[in-house]
Parts: sequence; structure tokens; C-alpha cells
Amino acid sequence: MARVDEIAPDVFRISTFVADKNLQFNVFLVRDAEPLLYHTGQIALFPEVRAAVKTLMEPSELRWIGFSHFESDECGALNAWLALAPAATALAGPVAAATCIQDYAIRPPRVLADGERFTTGRHTFEFLVTPHVPHGWGASLLLDCTEGVLFCSDLLLQHGDPAPVRDDILPDAVDALEKGQQGPFRDAIPQTTLTAGIFARLAARSPKVLAVMHGSSFAGDGGPVLLQFEKALARVSAQP
Repeated sequence: MARVDEIAPDVFRISTFVADKNLQFNVFLVRDAEPLLYHTGQIALFPEVRAAVKTLMEPSELRWIGFSHFESDECGALNAWLALAPAATALAGPVAAATCIQDYAIRPPRVLADGERFTTGRHTFEFLVTPHVPHGWGASLLLDCTEGVLFCSDLLLQHGDPAPVRDDILPDAVDALEKGQQGPFRDAIPQTTLTAGIFARLAARSPKVLAVMHGSSFAGDGGPVLLQFEKALARVSAQP
């Protein structure tokens, strides 16, 4: 059963631990006048996530669905959510929309430009285009400007079933990076000419909460954590 925790005012972390993968799969719900779901989860997890959302609001009243990139845990259940919530619209950047979402989704997405802001009632969001961070040509991240929550997708992934929120996740995240380099999922976050600048831009937003898709969310000064993670990423990626 999915666990629900409030990680910032009206921002809820809905977490399912999948034991055979030794990994949490987290989606995030922002409860507002126009509720927003970030990540859809895989189709297999849809019934469980839907039940968790129902403890917070009526799922059919969902208005916005965001995600970072085209991958099953990010948007595998997108069409199930769109079918359940008739007023819901997916959010996508220009590249993701053109290459994936306009063809995949049962309704057209709202296409957002880099740096574009929108409001859902009390919350204001900034859409950030982040090519290949964490991965994918059309990758993006989302910042809740009102509460200082950066939805980080696969950045700072931690294995296991840790606490919902911690104030020190960097050692476990770096350990996951190093172990990941030993198997078929190595170089999951590719190093490009844009990578360091993207992390610097994210850190400059001074997030207070890092809403991580796999593992604990981080509460505290998120900027330095992002910069330290990027340095570790560069080091680990340079290893043969």
C-alpha cells in the first residue's frame, strides 16, 4: 500500500516501495484549486496510487499532470489519469511534446516554454527545461515557487525504503551513483556540455525541499546539495 506524507504545505509525497527492485517509486500531489500530480507512476501501480490520491482529494478533479521525461515511472499511467480526470491536461516542454506526448497522450498537452510560470491557485510553478538532466532530450523539471519545492525526478536517487524526508541524503545518492556504474544502468545521467550549467541554474533557485522520485525527499538548503551532487556525478561519470 502506498504511503502518504505531507512534505510541504499541501504538497504530498505518495510512495510505493517495490521490494524486488529495492526502490521507492514516488509521485507528488499538490492539492490546490487546480490540483497537480507530478509523475504518474507505472500502469501497474495506478490502482494503488489512485487509492492514495483519493485519501487527499477526488482523483477525477485532477487538473494538471507533470513529469520530467518519457519513461514508464514518469508517465506510464498518463492516459489512465487523463481518462479518470476529464479536465486534466499533461504538461510538457516543446521537445517532449513534439517527440512523444502529442502522439502518446489521449489529449493534447499544454506546451510550456523554458522558464514559463503558471498558477494553480495558491501555488505558482516555474517550468524548467533541462535537456538530459536527469536524462532524455526533452527532459524538464518543475519548481513550486510558493513552497520552494523542486521536483527532482531521478536526481538524488537512493536505494531501499528510507524515511519520507531527511536532512542528509547526499551520501546515499552518491553511493547509488557509484553502484549504478557497475551495471547495465551506468551513465543514467549523461554528462553533456549543458550539465553543470543546468545544475547551477537549479541550485540558484534555492529550493527548500527536493522532492526526489526514488528515495527520501530532502528538507533544508537544497542548492548546495544539488551542486555537490553534480560534482560527484562528474567524478563518477569520468571513471572507466
